[in-house]
Amino acid sequence: MSAAIETTELTRRFKRHLAVDGVSMTVPEQAVYGFLGRNGAGKTTTLKMLLGLIRPSGGTARICGVDVAEDRLGAARKVGALLEAHGFYGNLSGRENLDLTRCLIGLPRTEVERVLEVVEMTEHAGRQVSDYSLGMRQRLGLARAMLGAPPVLILDEPTNGLDPDGIADMRRFLAELPDRTGATVLLSSHLLGEIEQTATHIGIVHQGRLVLEGELTRLKADLAPEVAVETDDPVRAAALATARGFAVTRTPDQIVASLKPGEDARAASAALNRALVEADVAVFAIGPRARTLEGIYREVSAPPAVQPLMQPEPV
Repeated sequence: MSAAIETTELTRRFKRHLAVDGVSMTVPEQAVYGFLGRNGAGKTTTLKMLLGLIRPSGGTARICGVDVAEDRLGAARKVGALLEAHGFYGNLSGRENLDLTRCLIGLPRTEVERVLEVVEMTEHAGRQVSDYSLGMRQRLGLARAMLGAPPVLILDEPTNGLDPDGIADMRRFLAELPDRTGATVLLSSHLLGEIEQTATHIGIVHQGRLVLEGELTRLKADLAPEVAVETDDPVRAAALATARGFAVTRTPDQIVASLKPGEDARAASAALNRALVEADVAVFAIGPRARTLEGIYREVSAPPAVQPLMQPEPV
C-alpha cells in the first residue's frame, strides 16, 4: 500500500528545546491514523511541519509524494486541515463561510454543496454560525478542510469539547470517511478510547520521538496475552500466580497475570484457576483479557523507573 504521508528523521528544535526528534512515520493511503501522545510530546509541532506552517530543523516530510519543504504550495493542494473549529464569521451562515473559502481557492459553487452533504450539514447551512453548537462548528470545519476533495485530511483533536453524543457522531463520521471519500485521515487526539474505535493504524509519540507505529489490530495481536482473575483474596492470588512464573499486577478486587507471547491464554486460565482453588482461594471470575490501546500506550510511553539517589559516602 502506498504512503499518503511519509516523514524521514523529521526534527524541530526551538532554541534549546528539541520538540520533535527524528520522527519517521508512514501513513498508508485510505487509513485512519491515530497520532497519540501526551501534551507537549510533539504532536502539534509535527502536524504544523506536515502542513508547511513551520519549517523543520532537519529531515523531510512528504504528502502524496510531494516534499513539503521543496514545494509547499503543491503539498498544500494535497491536504485539508482542521486545527481548531474557529475562524468563522459568526454573522454569516455556514454556507456563506464556506463560499468565502471556495472563492479564495477558485473552486466551483457546487463544491460547497458537496462538502455540506458529506458532513451532513445541508439542513443547517443557512443558519448563522453564531447559533451553531460546538459539534456543528466542528463539522463545518471538516467541510472547509474537505473543499476541493484533498486526498489527505489532518485533524487535530476534532472531538475536543464535544458532548458524548457529539463524540459518537464524530467517531462514526471519521471511521466511514475513507470509504465514502477515498481520503486518508491523520487524527491527533488524547482520547484513547475514541481512537481505538476509529483508527486503523496508530503512531505514538513520546518526548518528541515516535516510539511505536503500525496497524492497530496487529499491534494488539503481538502483545503478550493477559488473564484477569476476580477473587476474595487478591494478595494470596497474586503470590500464587507469581510463584507459577506469571508477571502480576493487582487491584483491590482482582489480579492480572501477564503470559508469555504466544502462550495459550485459555490453558493458562485453567491452570491458574486449578492452583487457586486447590489453595482454597475463591475464584469469582477468570479468563483472558483483551489487550487495549490504553495498555499499548502505557507500555510504550511509561516513564522510566526512578532510581534512588546515591548517598555520599561518609568521610
